[in-house]
Amino acid sequence: MEEQCITILLIEDNPGDIRLLQELLYEVTSVKFELEIADRLSHGLQHLSERAFDVILLDLTLPDSQTLDTFVKLYQCVPEVPIVVITGLNDETLALRAVQEGAQDYLVKGQVSSDLLVRSIRYAIERKRTEQKISEQAALLDIATDAILVRDLDNKILFWNKGAERLYGWKAGEALGKNVSQLLYQSASSQFQKAQTQLMQQGEWYGELNHVTRDGKAIVVISRWTLMRDERNQPKSILVVSTDVTEKKQLEAQFLRAQRMESIGTLASGIAHDLNNILTPILANAQLLQMRLKNLDDRSQRMLKTIETNTKRGALLVQQVLSFARGVEGKHTVLQIKHIIREVQQVVEQTFPKFITIQTEVSKDLWTVTGNSTQLHQVLMNLCVNARDAMPEGGILKITAENFFINEAYARMNLEAKVGAYILVTVSDQGIGISPEIIDRIFEPFFTTKEIGKGTGLGLSTAIGIIKSHGGFVTVASSVGKGTQFKLFLPAMNVMEPVEVLDQRIPSGHGELILVVDDEFAIREVCQLALEAYDYRVLIAEDGIQAVAHYIAHKSEIHLVLVDMMMPAMDGATTIRTLQKINPHVKIIAASGLTSSDQIAIAAQLGVQTFLPKPYTAEELVKLVTNVLQTEASC
Repeated sequence: MEEQCITILLIEDNPGDIRLLQELLYEVTSVKFELEIADRLSHGLQHLSERAFDVILLDLTLPDSQTLDTFVKLYQCVPEVPIVVITGLNDETLALRAVQEGAQDYLVKGQVSSDLLVRSIRYAIERKRTEQKISEQAALLDIATDAILVRDLDNKILFWNKGAERLYGWKAGEALGKNVSQLLYQSASSQFQKAQTQLMQQGEWYGELNHVTRDGKAIVVISRWTLMRDERNQPKSILVVSTDVTEKKQLEAQFLRAQRMESIGTLASGIAHDLNNILTPILANAQLLQMRLKNLDDRSQRMLKTIETNTKRGALLVQQVLSFARGVEGKHTVLQIKHIIREVQQVVEQTFPKFITIQTEVSKDLWTVTGNSTQLHQVLMNLCVNARDAMPEGGILKITAENFFINEAYARMNLEAKVGAYILVTVSDQGIGISPEIIDRIFEPFFTTKEIGKGTGLGLSTAIGIIKSHGGFVTVASSVGKGTQFKLFLPAMNVMEPVEVLDQRIPSGHGELILVVDDEFAIREVCQLALEAYDYRVLIAEDGIQAVAHYIAHKSEIHLVLVDMMMPAMDGATTIRTLQKINPHVKIIAASGLTSSDQIAIAAQLGVQTFLPKPYTAEELVKLVTNVLQTEASC
């Protein structure tokens, strides 16, 4: 098959050198060349604007350009075309500098043969194509949302793409040369060691790993390791591709907790029924014996009374188990929660220690619910007793009730929530808090952190059973040493889905442009609808990369940016830092489904004073945006 013709542009002003190069090319019969000649740099650039060339032969000394400037001017105009520099014996150092600046090769006049010339041309073309291919591959790696890195056999990082920068927070310059186990793991990891062993034995490994970011945030990744080999089939490096699945794992954990609670509830229900069958004849016989055996001595009567009393206690305990399992059956009527809160407040004020201060706050025009007042009273009292026990040194116990409309975005953030109107009752304390290690277990029956004899571990499991039997759900947030907050969501009665769910007393905007950044379509959509309803303009971005591009294009127009902290392509922290580099005075609201003190601390470290916890309502969003903009205007 005939080899393709190579097109060459020769930029040379010396007729003798031009003729010599032409003759050298004509001597080559194995390759076809097409040669065009320009005697000035400007003429060469004119040729390049009219057609494409495979390679350029460039003399650095021309009538209209001298020395290294000649190469630099040409390279800046056509960086994609390989350039071979032609130089004299005295200018070889200059030619080497040109190669350092991007030339593919150089030839010394007087030392060029036809074979050397052809080899240099072919080498220049092949090297340029390889560079372009590598550049294209690197660009593809950098736009990938996954974190891609290469490490040597001693775990030193050799390559670190943009995805790794976004996920972990370290720039490539900071990560290169570092030991990956020290960079991504808080301590010696058995996960890492097992994966490393399997990799060396089988050539690849795939699995889940717990990593830590530059900010100390724990994340979960799905990672694929591939052992790379050299031309002798010897291991030389390890390619690692990791995907952030932190939010996915959190939703899975939430789902598994719900499944576990359902399973425990089914088991508890069966045990409770069996226990009732056992306790019923014991209680009945104890009562019958007391009635029939009137002549028993006092000691025997007391023994029968003890049997009766403890059997009743057992029956009450069983009743609590059933409350957890399926909610206690009882008559549901239309209720106004504020009356139950008032009753609970009276009990607390009369019976709790004086160093516990109770505060209540109930919204005007509170919607009604359908429910059992005794059961809901029991739930609130249980939470208040727990709050009392969590504040042995005293503190404030606060109960609030408000109307709360759950939109689609909020429902997507919580598996148990459904779109609709709710009464939100919040019970909060300033107590010792609940540690992250046990907070997922507090609703399990018989789980308690109290001393033996001071709690059955059924209080919270009963409470959640009751709320679920009312069609609602419960969330909890806690910070060790700062307190705990329980939120009870109860479906409201006969409430339409009004357009005026948003508080019309919130001041409208004046066309300010708000940039909303979130990877969830439903959340972007509801934010846009809510803000536009209040005369704000909205620009949306589905990830941090798009957000930065939008901000650069509309920097002078954008008044405020709402940023989700957990995004796959570029996380919130990286997005915020990038926006702050563009404009140190940018106004930012950080939002996250992880409302832990760590998340809030990260936002505060970034200089973001306003934090919006997910799930949030449209009303909460608009109020916060309005407040931030009003604060900005008053400064």
